[in-house]
Amino acid sequence: MPLLLLGGGFRRELESAGVMAVHAPLEGGAETRLLRRLRAAGYRTQITSARGLGDPEVFLLQKHGVRPPHLGHQSVGRGAAVGEVQEVMPQLGELLLGDKPVVLWLIEGQVLSRSELLSLCDLCRREPRLKVVVEMGGARSLRWQPMKRLLGA
Repeated sequence: MPLLLLGGGFRRELESAGVMAVHAPLEGGAETRLLRRLRAAGYRTQITSARGLGDPEVFLLQKHGVRPPHLGHQSVGRGAAVGEVQEVMPQLGELLLGDKPVVLWLIEGQVLSRSELLSLCDLCRREPRLKVVVEMGGARSLRWQPMKRLLGA
């Protein structure tokens, strides 16, 4: 029941901070309710894992190349030993079309390094429509704080 009261406060803090560090109960449900409240407030939302994110700015906003996983015996003559590079569209490309604000919810954010978290903060400062929520681990109750305060920056 307290989440009914906390939705507006969370949204206001997210709008002022840009990037929020969230510690959510492990049984789940809190993030879904907050995402639903953000969607009702006019945000476009996307939830994804932080694992394999790489360079956040390139992965989220620019067209970039990835190599497929090596599956064993393959022809070396066709695309070198590491495989052919495939061009991939940016993760947030279509969401940033138009003028609606966008919230990216990253689960498993504890795997991100300090420099990756700081680059997310910088990215949200440069793109004011983008807000990022990073799950930094579990807790008994839902709690959040601006990422800059968590990092001490």
